[in-house]
Amino acid sequence: MFKKILIANRGEIAVRVARTARKMGVATVAVYSDADRNAPHVRACDEAVHIGPSAAAESYLKADRIIDACKKTQAEAVHPGYGFLSENAGFAEALDKAGIVFIGPTAETIRAMGSKSAAKDLMEAANVPTTPGYQGEEQSVATFKREAERIGYPVLLKATAGGGGKGMRMVAREEDLEDALVSAQREAKSAFGDDRFLIEKYVTRARHVEVQIFGDGNGDVVHMFERDCSVQRRHQKVIEEAPAPDLPAGTRTALLKAGVDAGKAVNYRGAGTVEFLYDADNDAVYFMEMNTRLQVEHPVSEMITGLDFVEWQLRIAAGESLPLTQDQISESGHAFEARLYAENPNQNFAPSIGTLTTLRLPSETARIDSGVEEGQAITPFYDPMIAKIITAGSTREEALGAMRAALSETRVAGLETNAAFLYALAAEPDFIKGDVSTKFIEEHDDALFAQTPAGPKQWAAAALWKRKNGSSHDHDPWSALTGFRLNRPRHEVTWIEHEGHPAILRLSNAGEVFNATLEPDASAAARREGRETLPPLAFSFSGSMNDTEMRLTHEGEDFTVFAAPHGDKLRIWIDADHWDIGFPDPLAGISAHHSSEGSLTAPMPGVVTLLSAKPGDVIEAGKPLLVMEAMKMEHAIKAPFDGVIKAYKFQPGDQVKDGDLLVEFEESA
Repeated sequence: MFKKILIANRGEIAVRVARTARKMGVATVAVYSDADRNAPHVRACDEAVHIGPSAAAESYLKADRIIDACKKTQAEAVHPGYGFLSENAGFAEALDKAGIVFIGPTAETIRAMGSKSAAKDLMEAANVPTTPGYQGEEQSVATFKREAERIGYPVLLKATAGGGGKGMRMVAREEDLEDALVSAQREAKSAFGDDRFLIEKYVTRARHVEVQIFGDGNGDVVHMFERDCSVQRRHQKVIEEAPAPDLPAGTRTALLKAGVDAGKAVNYRGAGTVEFLYDADNDAVYFMEMNTRLQVEHPVSEMITGLDFVEWQLRIAAGESLPLTQDQISESGHAFEARLYAENPNQNFAPSIGTLTTLRLPSETARIDSGVEEGQAITPFYDPMIAKIITAGSTREEALGAMRAALSETRVAGLETNAAFLYALAAEPDFIKGDVSTKFIEEHDDALFAQTPAGPKQWAAAALWKRKNGSSHDHDPWSALTGFRLNRPRHEVTWIEHEGHPAILRLSNAGEVFNATLEPDASAAARREGRETLPPLAFSFSGSMNDTEMRLTHEGEDFTVFAAPHGDKLRIWIDADHWDIGFPDPLAGISAHHSSEGSLTAPMPGVVTLLSAKPGDVIEAGKPLLVMEAMKMEHAIKAPFDGVIKAYKFQPGDQVKDGDLLVEFEESA
C-alpha cells in the first residue's frame, strides 16, 4: 500500500478521500488555490501545497504544478477525485512518465472513453446497446441537419468531450438546430477545449440509470449494482438513488451485464460508471457514456453494499486484486443522495455567490459529505456544491422519509440554496411512487416551485425576533405617544418587508400573549409609486426564543422556528420552508429588489460571451439580449417584455460583477 498520496482536487471529494486514506494509514497531501487557502480540505490532509491563483485554469487544471507538488512532498500516487484532471489522459500519462501512480484507469482507457463518439463505436463493437445517432468526423451544420432528419426529431446534441450537462442541447425542430449547435459548441469549447459534437435520438421520457463497476486492469470486472439519476436540471443530476426503482428484473439483469461488458471491452482498471438511458415505453436500455472516475453520487452505492469505494480504488491502484468477487458483493436496503447547491431554483438554478453566514447540516440524521463550513465563501471559480446529504433505510420508503427529515433540518443563510426545492421534490407524490424521468422537473414545476406565502406564523416569528434583537423603527409620533397613555399598553411599531411588500407591524402584549396587527403601508410614497402591499391582518401569539430558535404558539398550535440573519434581512424557517423578512428604515424608504425599470443586470459574476442584437433593435419578450458565461455554463439574458435596446454596457469578453447593469432596454410603446 502507498505510504503517501496527493489529492488533486478540492471540496467534499478531497475531504472524503482523505478520510478513507487516514483510516488506511496512508498520509495525504492537499493542493489549494488562493481562494482555498483556508478551506476544510486543506486541514483534512497531513500536508498542503499551494498551486496557484483562484481560477481553476491557473491552479487545479495545471498538471505540471500537481506533479511538482508530488515530487516536493514525495507522494507516490495521485487521487484525482472527479472533475478537473480526473479524466485527462495526458495527465495520467505525465504521472506515469514521472513514476507516480494515477489512481484510476489507464490513459488509453480514459482517451477511448473521453470521446463520446469513440466510446460509442467501442460499445457497438462489444454488442453493448447504443442510442441511434451520428458520431462522425464531419461536423458541418448541413451534416447535423441531414443526420437529424434521418434519426427523427427530437434529437440531442452532445459534446464528444462533454460531461456534467455542459455542451448539451435538445432540439425539437430543424429551424432551431443551427442556433443550438453554435451555442453548444461555444460552451463546449470553453469548458473542454473541444467543440466536436455527436447527435442522438432524444428519448422523450427516458430514465437515466447507471452501473457502478470496478476492474483490476487484468480482465476482471465486477458491478456494484445500479443507480437511478433521472431527476436533473440542465442535464445535471439533482437527486440520486440506489437501486433504481421499478426496474423489471430482466431489464436489470441485462443492464448490469451491459455495464460489466462495457468495462471488459476496455480492460477497465479502478472505479468507473457506465451510464445508460432507459426507455420504459419500449423496455430498452441504451449506452450513453462511461465516466472513468469516481462519481459524485457514489455514496448511495456504498450505502447499499456496505463497501468503501475509495479503499477499493487505492488497493487496485497499489496492484492488489479486486477485494471481492461478484458472488461476494451483495446489496441491502435503499439509499438517496440530494445535492445541496448554492443556487436559486427560482432563477433557473443560477449559481448563488456569497458567504455561508449560517450553515446547519443534519449530520446526526444523515451522512454528510461536505467540503465547506460556516463563514466560508462560495466563489464563482468552482462548482457551487455545499454538501451531499445521504440517507439510507431498509426500504425505499424509509430512506426517502429520512431524506425529507434531513432536508427539513437543513439551514443555510447568506446566499440562496436549493434546499426547499429538494424537499419539495422528495415530497412529490410521483417521486414517492418512483415514477421518475429526465423530464420530471419540468413535468412537476407547479408543485416543485410553489412558494407558501407568509402568514401569522411568519409575522409572529419576525416580530418576536425583532423585539429580542433590536429596537423597533418607531418613527410614527402618534404611535410613540401611546407609551404615555394611562392604563394603556405601549405599541411597538416595526416596518416589515417581504418580497417587496411593505407593511407596518404593531405589537403589544398582555402578560405572555402578544397581540399584533399587520397594516399595509399607506404612506404617500407607497400610493404614489403604486407598490403592492400586504393585506391587513390581526393575530395573537405567545412564545420564547434563544439565539436561533423560537417556540411559538398561534391559535393553539405549537411550532418551532429557526431564525438567522440573511444579508440585510432575517431568514426564518418552519420545517423545510423559509421566508426572508426585511426591517427597512421607513425614513430611508423600502429597499429595491429589482433593477430599475428598463434595465437588466447581471444575476451573478461572469463573462459576457455574445451580444444577440445591437442598439436600436426591437426585441420580442423572451428573446435573448446577450449571453454570459458563469461557472462554465451559458446563461441567456432575455427581454422581459417587447422593447428596444438602448445601449449595451459591456462587450464580449468583458468580466461583469453580480448586479452590474448589462443593457438598457426600453419597453415598446
